[in-house]
Amino acid sequence: MRVKRKYMKTHLTRPRKGGAAKRRRQNDQKKRLITLGVSENEVVKMSPRDVLTMLKYPAKIKG
Repeated sequence: MRVKRKYMKTHLTRPRKGGAAKRRRQNDQKKRLITLGVSENEVVKMSPRDVLTMLKYPAKIKG
């Protein structure tokens, strides 16, 4: 029984997330928070998950 090409190439073409891209995304998110008005000292102390939850609702940050 033959294995089709579709099943052979799926694992070869799957893109993997890299560490450098993750750091770049997190730094961009921190910069976004700073431009929204959060102080830089607060942003440095926050975890990446906290930064993401604050960016979900940017209207609450300004008000």
